[in-house]
Amino acid sequence: MAPNAMTFAPSLADATPTPYWLDDPARPEPLPALTGDEQCDLLVVGGGYSGLWTALLAKERDPDRDVVLIEGREVGWAASGRNGGFCAASLTHGLGNGLARWPGEIAALERLGEENLDAIERAVADHSIDCDFERTGSIDVATRPHHLTELAELYGQAGRLGLGDGLELLDRDAMRAQVDSPTFLGGLWDRRGTAMLHPAKLAWGLKRACLALGVRIYENTRGLRLAAAGAGMAVRTPYGRVIGRRVALGTNVFPSLLRRVRPYTVPVYDYALMTEVLSPERLAGIGWRGRQGLGDAANQFHYFRLTADHRILWGGYDAVYPFGGRLNAELDQRPETYLTLAGHFFRCFPQLEGVRFTHAWGGAIDTCSRFSAFFGTGHRGRVAYAAGYTGLGVGASRFGAEVMLDLLAGERTERTALEMTRTKPLPFPPEPAAWAGIGLTKWSLARADAHGGRRNAWLRTLDRLGLGFDS
Repeated sequence: MAPNAMTFAPSLADATPTPYWLDDPARPEPLPALTGDEQCDLLVVGGGYSGLWTALLAKERDPDRDVVLIEGREVGWAASGRNGGFCAASLTHGLGNGLARWPGEIAALERLGEENLDAIERAVADHSIDCDFERTGSIDVATRPHHLTELAELYGQAGRLGLGDGLELLDRDAMRAQVDSPTFLGGLWDRRGTAMLHPAKLAWGLKRACLALGVRIYENTRGLRLAAAGAGMAVRTPYGRVIGRRVALGTNVFPSLLRRVRPYTVPVYDYALMTEVLSPERLAGIGWRGRQGLGDAANQFHYFRLTADHRILWGGYDAVYPFGGRLNAELDQRPETYLTLAGHFFRCFPQLEGVRFTHAWGGAIDTCSRFSAFFGTGHRGRVAYAAGYTGLGVGASRFGAEVMLDLLAGERTERTALEMTRTKPLPFPPEPAAWAGIGLTKWSLARADAHGGRRNAWLRTLDRLGLGFDS
């Protein structure tokens, strides 16, 4: 370990290895596990955002529908309670990724994404979900000269397509007037396209809203096996079974009960730090009065934001893929990554020297080769799934829930007619090819960051294949 890295170790001395959002005395007690057999119209597997939105929207579409949701541990304990709290309108993992993959329907995708974020904002109000929801927007920050060129090109593309409303290109002075860091050279501000929120409180609030509408929720109830059962589907659990006329799978990073879906996703571990509460003087030293979410424009990027109680969450950069795609709770903690993140934090904000971190944590997200969700059905339309959100599922998971419900109803809607909805990403190869390919891609992305954004032969090949790894 480099000696200079150890200079940041004292800032981590008091950091508890627990996700900040889940370290809350108001965290709800888990509901009892399922014992025995249940029957229902719709069974939802997974108690993260994907499953919660599906259950809630199913009851709102048809209040008489009998809905059961099962969750392997506690609602919101995994990615839905560990993320950065960026609730983005984008359904395509950013405008650039959407333009590269679905240029012919990007206008519709952007509109549907805005409508989806508006609907989330309404749901938070209608169901009185106290999750610190702030529609502050977000800024993609240039920290290298080539980022300025890339952001300007994206801004120009958006303008030519009529998608530039709410976007503002910031030069160095304008950027530092929003948030002051000596590393910031400019930025692209999307004023309305992102809301910041407390991710665990959103999950807990959705849980309460589902219960209020009559959804039956069983926690500590893992779905073990899926099989046909007459005209419906049965999911075996540790202590019982649920038979549903239809099943929606919102398990995301966890192995799908539809085995043929598994090659399309791999788990990647992401990490974050949370500072202590910053004094008014500390906050004044960096500005940030607009409270936007921020992310730098590098391939190995950081995301960072302010919390309601004036802390800074600082995450990203390292993305760790476990060989074989095996989930391992030990990977939730990675001290070498925490040291790296702490060093980057103080390089970005030297005026915060002496600030300490109170929480350090990690967790797995699912990614696919196109970086945005894909959808499908199985068992002759009785099972639907959505997966592959690649870290931007806080907002897009609600859209995915709508797609799953449309598919289960056999309805052709604007959502199900999209090329994005009708097509799949390329699957990942078996090991050891996946390990080697992901490792080579990470190395190549780091080299591109260090060499003016120039993509080597490997990255250019991925671009031609439609994989286009850029984050």
